[in-house]
Amino acid sequence: MQMSDSRTIKAPREVVWEAILNPEVLKACVPGCTEMSGSAEEGFEATVVQKVGPVKATFKGQVNLEDMDAPNTVKLVGEGKGGAAGFAKGSAVVKLEEAEDGTLLTYDVDASVGGKLAQLGSRIIDGFAKKMADQFFSNFQEAVEGPSDPDAAPETEADDGKKKGWFKRMVSN
Repeated sequence: MQMSDSRTIKAPREVVWEAILNPEVLKACVPGCTEMSGSAEEGFEATVVQKVGPVKATFKGQVNLEDMDAPNTVKLVGEGKGGAAGFAKGSAVVKLEEAEDGTLLTYDVDASVGGKLAQLGSRIIDGFAKKMADQFFSNFQEAVEGPSDPDAAPETEADDGKKKGWFKRMVSN
């Protein structure tokens, strides 16, 4: 399964680059992530709980960063095992370019699944993978720049106890 998309993040390219290498930001942005540890240099270990169709599984996996060219491009490569549910693996090439309003983030994702998950059919899996990628990059954009309409944003705390847009405020202080 392959997909590509882009979005403009209202922050300097260096801030966006720092965020994509930060385990706290990644944990807050990966849907269903309950644990994230490690570093950009050595890779990250993560635990993610997800429900795909009728199959709910806890995936434990590794994400490595390859082909880093700061602050321009990085390739995230990961694989997770979900026991009887099967496995998921994939990669995302993320490119950052200066844009008039901040940083243009472009991503190309290639993902695959096996085991019980693969039996659900490509329509369900493809839809789920697209939803996960869209949700991750939306969460990432909000973590870096804050919600697009602060007046419409609910007054709730993010899972880590910090309001959305916390990363941008953290690096600008």
